[in-house]
Amino acid sequence: MAPTSTPQTPFGRVLTAMVTPFTPDGALDVDGAQRLAAHLVDAGNDGLIVNGTTGESPTTSDAEKEQLVRAVREAVGDRAFVVAGVGTNDTRHSVELARQAERAGAHGLLTVTPYYSKPTQEGLYRHFTAIADSTDLPVMLYDIPGRSGVPIQTETIVRLAEHPRIVANKDAKGDLGRASWTIARSGLAWYSGDDMLNLPLLSVGAVGFVSVVSHLVTPELRSLVEAYLAGDVAKALEVHQRLLPVYTGVFRTQGVITVKAALGLKGLPGGPLRLPLVELSEDETEQLKRDLAAGGVQL
Repeated sequence: MAPTSTPQTPFGRVLTAMVTPFTPDGALDVDGAQRLAAHLVDAGNDGLIVNGTTGESPTTSDAEKEQLVRAVREAVGDRAFVVAGVGTNDTRHSVELARQAERAGAHGLLTVTPYYSKPTQEGLYRHFTAIADSTDLPVMLYDIPGRSGVPIQTETIVRLAEHPRIVANKDAKGDLGRASWTIARSGLAWYSGDDMLNLPLLSVGAVGFVSVVSHLVTPELRSLVEAYLAGDVAKALEVHQRLLPVYTGVFRTQGVITVKAALGLKGLPGGPLRLPLVELSEDETEQLKRDLAAGGVQL
């Protein structure tokens, strides 16, 4: 079974790109992951992305990835979508991870643009199609050229949208004009992958968010999207503006680093980072505290 979905909102409205908690010695913290997952769903998340960038997927093993999907699925059951990140720059490896995630109980897959290799658009099309063909799970594309080096062009997204299991796109391209055209032409469920653009992307057709700051402000993000959908744009704008210090604070540096620091300040599971990521300095931590306080986050 899976949580209730619709073609318009195949993974719900508010999803957290969840950090992967580690123990003090750097091992996978399964208990911490389960407690954090339950906390996030209790806070109002419709879904959790595990093994994504915010989950430090480049530095977790395949075995850890499988263990994490199983643990989070066990913790939240069918109260929320568990979407597994399976993107790599090796199509065969991504297919293996997709099949592993399906066996582990994931409700869906997140597939990032292959990074570093800089494939052509035809290469991207074949890569994403191979992953979508490999399981029966619905797929969310993840378009983030700032990390991958290559955008998924509009024509490629429109082609990919013809695949019956490619149902959504996580947009971190930062181009509202291109998003407008691609939403209109592809019919995919569009999720903001850039917290600062959550409200603007709703205005051009996005259905929800895959968020990092939702580790800290899920109720506020739910309020924002529900107000907008109800036609109360003024309230949605008020929430957006109130959250600006949170958006700014979390992304002053790499989001995983700041979120894990914030979770530690709140007494929630997170733990250390794996190199090459490093903890905030004392000055950076104090700045984060000021930013979160300005946005109304209680520590």
